[in-house]
Amino acid sequence: MTRTIDLNSDLGEGFGPWSMGDDATMLSLVNSANIACGGHASDPETMFTTLNLAAKHVVTVGAHPGYNDREGFGRRIIPMSPNEIGRMVAAQIGALMGIAALAGTKVAYVKPHGALGNLAAADRQVADAIAAAVQMLSPQLAILAISGTALEHAARAATIPVFSEIFADRGYLSNGQLVPRSRPDAMIHDPEIAATRLIHFLETGLMPVVDGEPIQLAAHSICVHGDSPGAVTMARVIKERLGAAGVELAPFLRP
Repeated sequence: MTRTIDLNSDLGEGFGPWSMGDDATMLSLVNSANIACGGHASDPETMFTTLNLAAKHVVTVGAHPGYNDREGFGRRIIPMSPNEIGRMVAAQIGALMGIAALAGTKVAYVKPHGALGNLAAADRQVADAIAAAVQMLSPQLAILAISGTALEHAARAATIPVFSEIFADRGYLSNGQLVPRSRPDAMIHDPEIAATRLIHFLETGLMPVVDGEPIQLAAHSICVHGDSPGAVTMARVIKERLGAAGVELAPFLRP
């Protein structure tokens, strides 16, 4: 059984006077924070506030770039070429890196958001463009990728440090990708069900899917979506249940 794993969450997803989720509490529970960087959400002040909170809680920081689509929260594919996606991602990561310098912390990794993350999981050209952008920005940046997908393979081919992620609160397909959010079985809302599934996965390496037999996945990190209703309860129950099962939560990269 896996004895050590990271717990991460997508945070800093408000902007202006509008907030999304309970970032302060989530940052007291997770090991790593994927912080929105101005595409699907966030702005300089939101980034700065979230980065400061992450530093206070000694949480590792990752950039969470997405499509420039606040109205759709980055969950709609915007037609763009792979090169355009690479430049968009570079601009957003660079923005967060600049604000992180002002906040006295650093960006350690990159995890694409929403529709962009799902596309990078399936489309090798998009995955390669994101990997190239990350590599050119900083050789010290890692990538957090959905386990077993094109982005993971692209990062490895580019010799970028890559870590695999599974989702506590999302359903899986037999190809290793996430169930589309348009389907009723896309989300897992019950924290006890989510925690039981995770413990079974850590014991066996097998992830249940909605369209077949369980599939083999590897994981360095578990994601709980910070914008989901009940996200704090989900993270707290998972942390408690994993601890009771003898699993230590620790960052996959040190802050």
